[in-house]
Amino acid sequence: MTGDRDLRIAVLGVGVMGADHVARITSRISGARVGVVNDYITEKAEQIASEIDGCRAVADPLEAIADPQVDAVLLATPGAVHENQLLACLEHRKPVLCEKPLTTEVSTSLDIVRQESQLDRPLIQVGFMRRFDDEYMHLKALLDGGELGRPLLMHCVHRNASVPSYFDSSLIVKDSLVHEVDVTRFLFDEEITSVQILKPSSNPAAPEGVIDPQIAVLRTASGKHVDVELFVTTGVAYEVRTEVVGEKGSAIIGLDIGMIRKSAPATWGGQVTPGFRERFGRAYDTQIQRWVDAVRAGVNVDGPTAWDGYAAAAVCAAGVESLHTGLPVDVQLAARP
Repeated sequence: MTGDRDLRIAVLGVGVMGADHVARITSRISGARVGVVNDYITEKAEQIASEIDGCRAVADPLEAIADPQVDAVLLATPGAVHENQLLACLEHRKPVLCEKPLTTEVSTSLDIVRQESQLDRPLIQVGFMRRFDDEYMHLKALLDGGELGRPLLMHCVHRNASVPSYFDSSLIVKDSLVHEVDVTRFLFDEEITSVQILKPSSNPAAPEGVIDPQIAVLRTASGKHVDVELFVTTGVAYEVRTEVVGEKGSAIIGLDIGMIRKSAPATWGGQVTPGFRERFGRAYDTQIQRWVDAVRAGVNVDGPTAWDGYAAAAVCAAGVESLHTGLPVDVQLAARP
């Protein structure tokens, strides 16, 4: 796109994440507006559309994508329907920001990558928002600048107070660990070659049959070691920390260091981030704004690509296999188109 006209976006799926994105585009993003919304709960889409000037609710998601009044698409629908919707975006040459996962299967994710590679330019960006977080961007710049020397190890913590009732052990890998998978590839600029999931004693407060916490051990192509504590039923708060250890030093982010207080009787502490919106709200804003700017400039993608979505899916598939066997599992990646 060129000129002064706002980018007209169709938001597909207006649940928690999609509704947040509608509000974000409407109130905090420049150069774009929400022109169409869609959700399988039609009443919800109609209500949201009624609150935005010039916005329409379209019942069929594929019709929303094909609509000539839509310039770009934001997918916040369930992962199970991403494949058909992404294929429609490619067919109609619509740039699309797709919340993870790219698709729910490694094979279909690879199909999407291959279909997109047949076009003259990429259209798909995947919503791994941590790449747009100020602290992660600072850590990436520190590593690229060589101030820590060669990175050797990375330690990660990913904790939630709770997760939805449908979460099972494999979703801890596919829906939670996937973020650390992308962070590893982003910070180190290399692929992950093997995954092992270790199973400590489960939290008694976890739903019956759910293995939580889990420890993931990742190994990269050059031999870097990454360990991740995944604990999604802490009952406490949302905690995401990352520490990189290099040959010349280390750096850690995600400590929630605001005011630290000390008080009687012998109390020391501060505030812990209550949820993902508070921790990564600014990252989501930055991600959407940069995507809008890229599409308006004709670049279409300014962030994680379809290949990044596929690679993350392949690593998580190996992780789910390891969850069942307890053994390290090699990651199987196809040749990159």
